[in-house]
Amino acid sequence: MALSVETESHIYRALRTASGAAAHLVALGFTIFVAVLARPGSSLFSWHPMLMSLAFSFLMTEALLVFSPESSLLRSLSRKGRARCHWVLQLLALLCALLGLSLVILHKEQLGKAHLATWHGRAGMIAVLWAGLQCSGGVGLLYPKLLPRWPLAKLKLYHATSGLVGYLLGSASLLLGMCSLWFTATVTGGVWYLAVLCPVITSLVIMSQVSNAYLYRKRIQP
Repeated sequence: MALSVETESHIYRALRTASGAAAHLVALGFTIFVAVLARPGSSLFSWHPMLMSLAFSFLMTEALLVFSPESSLLRSLSRKGRARCHWVLQLLALLCALLGLSLVILHKEQLGKAHLATWHGRAGMIAVLWAGLQCSGGVGLLYPKLLPRWPLAKLKLYHATSGLVGYLLGSASLLLGMCSLWFTATVTGGVWYLAVLCPVITSLVIMSQVSNAYLYRKRIQP
């Protein structure tokens, strides 16, 4: 028996709500897991994985889920209020990422190791730089009068697309970090695979959210 349009809509919203809730829990759980594993303060390097997971797994995920119509924790706020919260969370993510990057650079300097010698390091550097550019671009959306010649709708589309790319870069950096000697020396077997699934799950949820909110909608418009 075919489902009615209304029933399909309810099922679709329920699935999106469940996936959004899962993204909240996974982002928080993964960050706590890495923090426990790294034991911040035990060494200079120990701050790097904690800060990077806080930036790219938790803060950045929450910054994007702010706009989710089904799973945002700030649905009671106006669109403008959520936009400001989004920018604050993104800025905090950038600050954490910059601090984490600075500490690992200092750590490598102390050990006399080469910088950007791994794919994890290169991806992380690109992700941090991209996040900086993305935050700068967000100022134009907070204050559209700064860019009077650009239609606001196009600015939002470009910002959303660029933000999705930046988020995926951050997730890729986390995935590559889980292939590092530091991580694989401690986390093995099924736990390693579960950890790898975390940024994959949040990336899929964010990709779906952005695609439905901007990319797909813009593509079908005449």
